[in-house]
Amino acid sequence: MLIGAFLLVPIIPFLLLGESFESQVEAFLKAQSEFSSWTHCLLVIGALAIDIFLPIPSSAISTYAGGVLGTGLATVASWIGMTLGSVIGFGLARMMGRPFAVRLAGADDVERIEQFAQRFGPLALVLTRALPILAEACVLLMGATQLSWRRFLPAVVLCNLVISLTYSACGEYFQKMDALPAAVVASGTIPLLTALAIRKWMPKWTQQVGD
Repeated sequence: MLIGAFLLVPIIPFLLLGESFESQVEAFLKAQSEFSSWTHCLLVIGALAIDIFLPIPSSAISTYAGGVLGTGLATVASWIGMTLGSVIGFGLARMMGRPFAVRLAGADDVERIEQFAQRFGPLALVLTRALPILAEACVLLMGATQLSWRRFLPAVVLCNLVISLTYSACGEYFQKMDALPAAVVASGTIPLLTALAIRKWMPKWTQQVGD
């Protein structure tokens, strides 16, 4: 069942977004094919480092990196970029407090994550790390609440490594299957849809856990 679900990933973008969007992604990827490996690495690191400020699909970027750089180099670039973004967001939130977190993540998401963090503490960083929107909100909230660097860094660094390795390996695999554009779209849409679903039900779920 797991293998079957994994092999169905390239089909999902067609169901969600249509073939035309996937074709646009394919054209974009071909346009980047002339870049050197080091240029790709710098682009990946830079894009993921500013993910805390902009709605950048980090999972799609890491998948793309795996397809053009291979699993090893892509994992390193993705891991560095994701970790830099997390450290920058956390550090700024520690300095500027809750208003900064609310300004970047939005009051509703900060409140959702705050309820979640009250149940799980710093473990919330691990549980939300692979989820767009919620991951950034959690990093900012933990910084605003003055969580120590000693408790923040191990969880985020290790989770980022696992996530980077997973998406990079998927990117290399689907590149060999000549399905990288579809995989890039799927790796961006599926985590986002999952995060939006969890985001919708999180307040009710956290209340039930508390009860």
